[in-house]
Amino acid sequence: MPRVPRMVVTDSGQKAAYHVISRTALDGLPFGKVEKDELVRIIQRYSAIYSVEVLGFAIMGNHFHLLVQVSPGDSMSNDEVRRRFHLLYGEGTEFPEGRLDEYRERFSSLSAYVKDIKQRFSCFYNKRKKRKGTLWGERFKSVIVEQGNTLIHCLAYIDLNAVRAGIVKRPEDYRWCSMGYHFQTGNKDGFLSSDLGMPDFGVGDPSTRFRTYREYLYHLGAIDKRGKAKISRKVLDEEAAQGFDMNRLRRFRYRSRYFTDSGIIGSRAFVEAQYETFKDHFQSARVKIPKRVKGIEGMYSLKRLSEA
Repeated sequence: MPRVPRMVVTDSGQKAAYHVISRTALDGLPFGKVEKDELVRIIQRYSAIYSVEVLGFAIMGNHFHLLVQVSPGDSMSNDEVRRRFHLLYGEGTEFPEGRLDEYRERFSSLSAYVKDIKQRFSCFYNKRKKRKGTLWGERFKSVIVEQGNTLIHCLAYIDLNAVRAGIVKRPEDYRWCSMGYHFQTGNKDGFLSSDLGMPDFGVGDPSTRFRTYREYLYHLGAIDKRGKAKISRKVLDEEAAQGFDMNRLRRFRYRSRYFTDSGIIGSRAFVEAQYETFKDHFQSARVKIPKRVKGIEGMYSLKRLSEA
């Protein structure tokens, strides 16, 4: 039976939002911490190469969700196409000028974007597990999502995956979802879109935007759904009492994983000095730059152990 053509918005000059879901063909929950971390890094890499904005994601034990906005190819200048090409293949690779339009189309293609993510992760997983064969099940599913209330509801659905699975009590406790990434890393490297799908709702201040979204997320997560875990009334009341804000103490708690996940942590001078001593311990030949631990003044981190 021939494949049903994928529904893709082709209107010139119009961004389109998609909810992407893809499941593994393997039994059980094959994706552990290391696999989830790697899949997040791969999504980050290809999201910088392709003309997409990532609004949300959730990496679960046997599948992943992505909520992305894809910009049309005609929004990219020729120089932008060349820049993305060199991000993909390296600065030293000569750009094939005769294929300019081909790469413009590729870098605005949802299918090419997800295909690259899945293929790259398959290579990583099979090498790590010393296996061969298919990793993913049937081709990924994509749903066109309307901007506005529908988009925010879809983002919340994605962020609540770990809560519904009974893994965590609060969505930000799960670091492999967009809410966890926002609060546990401070949206490191600007990976996620900061508007949270709310650019037209008059919520311009980032802190107000997060508070508004968290209130919506917690109320939605507390709705009783048969057979599904949910945010408890006690947790909802605790958040409501704090105005759905993240105080300094709680932000520190979310940053505390740096004390166990980092290779080196401390002041920038300390981290740089220790890096010079242990350079040969790093697999990458590129110079490592200390990253500031947001929420803890003057503290920097280098290389999470999971990246070893």
